[in-house]
Amino acid sequence: MEKEVQNAPLIHVSEQDRAIAHNDTLQNNKVERTEIFQEIKNQLWLAVPLISVSLLNFCIQIISVMFVGHLGQLSLSGASIAASFATVTGYSLLQGMACALDTLCGQSYGAKQHSMLGIHTQRAMLVLMIVCIPITIIWAETRSILVLLGQDSEISAEAGKYAQLLVPGLFAQGLLQCLNRFLQTQNIVFPMLFSSGATTLLHLLVCWVMVFKFGLGSRGAALANSLSQWVNVLILTLYVKFSPSCARTWTGFSRAALYNIPSFLHLAIPSAAMVCLERWLFQMVILLSGLLPNPQLETSVLSICMNTAGAVWMIPFGLGAAVSTRVSNELGAGRPWSARLAVRVVSVMAIIESSLVGIVLILIRNIWGYAYSDELQVVKYVASMLPLVAVSSFTDALMSVLTGIARGSGWQKIGAFISLGSHIVGIPSGVVFAFVLSLGGKGLWLGIICGLVVEVICLLIITLRTNWEEEAKKATDRVHGSIIPENKVLEDGVPYSTTHV
Repeated sequence: MEKEVQNAPLIHVSEQDRAIAHNDTLQNNKVERTEIFQEIKNQLWLAVPLISVSLLNFCIQIISVMFVGHLGQLSLSGASIAASFATVTGYSLLQGMACALDTLCGQSYGAKQHSMLGIHTQRAMLVLMIVCIPITIIWAETRSILVLLGQDSEISAEAGKYAQLLVPGLFAQGLLQCLNRFLQTQNIVFPMLFSSGATTLLHLLVCWVMVFKFGLGSRGAALANSLSQWVNVLILTLYVKFSPSCARTWTGFSRAALYNIPSFLHLAIPSAAMVCLERWLFQMVILLSGLLPNPQLETSVLSICMNTAGAVWMIPFGLGAAVSTRVSNELGAGRPWSARLAVRVVSVMAIIESSLVGIVLILIRNIWGYAYSDELQVVKYVASMLPLVAVSSFTDALMSVLTGIARGSGWQKIGAFISLGSHIVGIPSGVVFAFVLSLGGKGLWLGIICGLVVEVICLLIITLRTNWEEEAKKATDRVHGSIIPENKVLEDGVPYSTTHV
C-alpha cells in the first residue's frame, strides 16, 4: 500500500486537461507556422524585385563588356580592367557608404519617424557627391596608375580611355544608390524594378548604336553606360517627387540634412569599408591576373568568371537587401522576435538558392564561355573555372545574407573588421596558390574561397550569439538620437519641414 502511494503522481492530470494542453500545443504550432509563412511571403515580396533590380543594373555593365568583347581580346581586357578599377576605386565606395541608409532609414521607418527618411537620404546624397570629386581625379589617371601597378601597357592605355568616359555616370551612381535605399527601406520596390528594366532595355539599344553604328568601339560602350545611369536616376527622381507613396517620407530638400553629418559618417565609413573589402577581394583577382603568364588570356577568362559570379551574386544580394529591410524595420518597431524569425528564414532560403545555382553553373560550364568570346581557348578555360565559381557562389550567398543582417542591425564596424580579416587570409592564399604553386587563375580563385569561408564563419558566430531584445533597444536609441528638433533648424524663419522642392 505504501509503495503504491509513493508511485502515485503528486498532481492528477485528467483526460480533459491533457486534451486542453494538446489543443494549446497545436494552436501554438499553427501560429508559428503562420508566422513563418508570412515571413517567407514578406521576404520574397521584397527579394524577388530586388534581385531583378540588382541583375538589371548589373546587366548594364555586362552588356557593355559583351559588346566590347566582340571587338577583340585587347578591347575586352581593357574594358574588364577598367570596370574592375572603377568598381574598386569608386562604385564599391559609393555603394558601401549608401549602405548606412539600410540602418538609418530602415529603423526610422519601422519606428514611424517618416520625415527622417528624406533627411537621412539627402544627407547621404550630399556626402556621396563630395566623395565623387576625388574619385573623378583618380579615374582620370587610370592608365598611369595601372602601369605603376605593373599592368601591361597596351591594356592599361585601353582601360584608361574606358575609365575616363565612365566619369559622367559616377555622380549618377551615387544618387542612384541613395534613391534605391530610400525606396527599399519603405518596401517600395516595384518602381525600382520598372526603372531598372526600362534603363537596361534602353542601354542595350544605345550600346549597340554607339559601339557598331557610330563606330565608337569601347568608348561608345563606356558613354552608353554613363547615359544609362542618368536615365535610371531621372526615372526614380520623378517617382519620388510625384508619387503619393513618398509624400510622408520626402517633404522636399531641407537644411536639416546639413546637421548630424558625423552621425551618418559613423555608420557610412565602416559600411564603406565592409563593402569595399568584400569587392576588393574579388577585384584584386583581376588585377593580379595581369601579372600571370599570358595576361590577356588570364584577364579575359577571370573577368568572365567575375561577371558570372557577379550576376549569380545578385540573387543572394537581393535576399540580403530584403532581410536588411526586414530586420531594420522590425528592430525599429520594437519587435525583436520578428527580426529573429527573419534571420532564420533568410538563412534557409540562401542555402537552398546557392545550392541550386551551383548545380546550374556546373551543368552549363562547357557552353557559357561562348556568350563572351568566340575563341576556343577562352571557352575551354572558362569551363575549367566554373566549378570553382560554383563553390564560391555558395559561400558568397551565405556571406551576403549575413552582411544584410549586419546592415539592418547596425553592425557595420564589426563587419568591417571581419572583412579585413578575410582579406588577410584570402589575398595571401591566392598569391601562394597562383604564383608559388603555379595554379594560375584557379589559384587566385581558391584564395577568394578561403577568404569567404573565414568571413562566413565569423559572421555566423556573431549572428547566432545575438541578443535581439538588446538590439531592438539600440535601434530605438539610434532613431530617437537622430531626430532633429524643429526649433534647431530654421530656413529663412520657416520650420525646416516646410520647404518643398
